[in-house]
Amino acid sequence: MATTFKTFLNNDVISSRTLLNEAIPLTGTIVSGTYGTNNIKNYAHGMFQSVYDYPYLSSSANHIFDITVGHASASAWYAHVPTIFQESKKKNIYNQMAQVLMGYDTDGDIRNFDEDGDLTGGTKMNECVFVNFSRLLTKDEIKKGSFAMEFGVDDAYATNGAQFVQRVKVSDVDAQNEFRINSPAGEYGILIADSTDGSDRLVNDAGTLSGGAKAGLIFYQAGVVVLTSSLFKAVDHDDPGSVNGGLLLGATNDTLMATGKVMDELMISSSIETVCDAVRNRIYNLSFNNTTELNSTIYFCRVNNNDFNYSSNPTYLSGSKIVVKETSSDEPVSYITTIGMYSADNELLAVAKLSEPLKKTPSNEFTLRVRLDY
Repeated sequence: MATTFKTFLNNDVISSRTLLNEAIPLTGTIVSGTYGTNNIKNYAHGMFQSVYDYPYLSSSANHIFDITVGHASASAWYAHVPTIFQESKKKNIYNQMAQVLMGYDTDGDIRNFDEDGDLTGGTKMNECVFVNFSRLLTKDEIKKGSFAMEFGVDDAYATNGAQFVQRVKVSDVDAQNEFRINSPAGEYGILIADSTDGSDRLVNDAGTLSGGAKAGLIFYQAGVVVLTSSLFKAVDHDDPGSVNGGLLLGATNDTLMATGKVMDELMISSSIETVCDAVRNRIYNLSFNNTTELNSTIYFCRVNNNDFNYSSNPTYLSGSKIVVKETSSDEPVSYITTIGMYSADNELLAVAKLSEPLKKTPSNEFTLRVRLDY
């Protein structure tokens, strides 16, 4: 136990933050092909689907993400779809995600997702696909500007890869400078879609092909991606009767999804599991960088020339003589091996070990840097 203590001054303690990033590449075959459905877990409640990187019954399987769908009460697709399936569950999912990620307005109503992040106006995304990534992958957050998700958008649905001949990539372009902070769940960015196969599959409001369409939102700290369902529809999601004005995909027939239905029919008249299967089998590639925030406090332990030249260790003396001195005229000497961090009432809180002993005499000084990470 130490008997001599030295107090830290203000200049002796600093704090720092380090962001560690790890690349997370996920091929579409893991999500939709390599293991068939053995790595896809469906539940009796039918409200979402879990995806694993290996058959989920295996002890070595890791959870990748959950996928689900939902729509707001304001969905305009009801008028165009005669059969409604799991209506309350889809509305509950949408409302739950919206209240956590978008919050409430001044009247206490849940804010709908907005393609521009505009809380008071803007174009609302009333039918959405939600991808909730595992904390194992995202760590503390998804790195801004690193997210990319590529979908196969060929007209005909297939299981042999034909749906990936033409592709669209959704990414958070320039999110490092353009992210939003008006969410109760933290920072989020706008997802932009562009073709990646040389042809343009994107449709603007005028019915002409163009890139750079807004496709959803990504919430970095929450690890949640919200995709507008219009990504899989050739007509306007706010005006299902329109043949043009579509937001994204240029598919023109009814074989876009596995059931032979287009997206508005799936979202309203099919089960959540069916919609998840259809969207998941369109994923070609997925990648992002996660972020681990490492906070550190650095203590500079300054040992001046007249500090700690003696030791209180009983073995330091023998017959009232310092054992490390050869003659009485030699200057006192000690060896520093350990640094103890004490509270204000001299209670030992932490111990730092040196890699090798440091010889300390009145002729030298040291500054020892102790870093505490948390």
